[in-house]
Amino acid sequence: MPELAEVEYYRRQWDVGVHERITKVHLHGKKRVFRDTDLALVQRLRGERLENSEAAGKQMLFRFSGSLSMGIHLGMSGRLHVGNSSYAPQKHDHLVLFQKQRALVFTDPRQFGRVLIHHGADTPAWWSEIGTPVTGRKFTVKIMSDFLKRHGRLPIKASLLLQKGFPGIGNWMADEILWRARIAPKRLCSSLSANETQSLWRELRFVAREAMAKIGKDFGDPPRDWLFHERWKSGGICPKHNTTLKRETVGGRTTAWCPKCQPSHR
Repeated sequence: MPELAEVEYYRRQWDVGVHERITKVHLHGKKRVFRDTDLALVQRLRGERLENSEAAGKQMLFRFSGSLSMGIHLGMSGRLHVGNSSYAPQKHDHLVLFQKQRALVFTDPRQFGRVLIHHGADTPAWWSEIGTPVTGRKFTVKIMSDFLKRHGRLPIKASLLLQKGFPGIGNWMADEILWRARIAPKRLCSSLSANETQSLWRELRFVAREAMAKIGKDFGDPPRDWLFHERWKSGGICPKHNTTLKRETVGGRTTAWCPKCQPSHR
């Protein structure tokens, strides 16, 4: 599933269309990605200009002239890409915004993604309700610590996947953060010491910022010494030594960790 940095990368793909008008709208209106969406408003994008966009967590917001805003959530298999002006929409291209020189395409084979539309000068609720950005100044140790305390009975891995507290953090990023912070994924949030909480906050921001700089920019890979490159492998080993990584389902997601770096009990 696309996470913070992947979402930023895909958002940037449509930047080539900023300040250009939409000449035609193609959509598969009966697909799940448009559940509870006003399709008439989506069609009203025709003739409007794409003005700007931004990403927050796992969501994207595209602003158009005419006081129209469109939100896109990529779900598990969604992606944004660009075709030429004569682009022929394919089976899984559920939304295509044509411009004079190009086509802005949202593709989602598994349809766990979402397209939302809003008309008005106010900020849509589905955008304003996204949690505090983990890379921003407002995401303090206290903000994070208070959130963890409210979810004290959850394993820390499960808590990191809660988008209200950690928008944009997904499975691989959570594993990377916990490995760097030397915290076992099944430990309860309430068990973390003040020093461990500080370390978690520091490593979370480091991983998020580095991922944005490398993946968010050009979909490049993280450095070779990241857990990222081993966690996907059967029999993967810890980048710090030759200990074989453990795997288990934690918080409903497949989790990889190093039993030497991240002991179950401290």
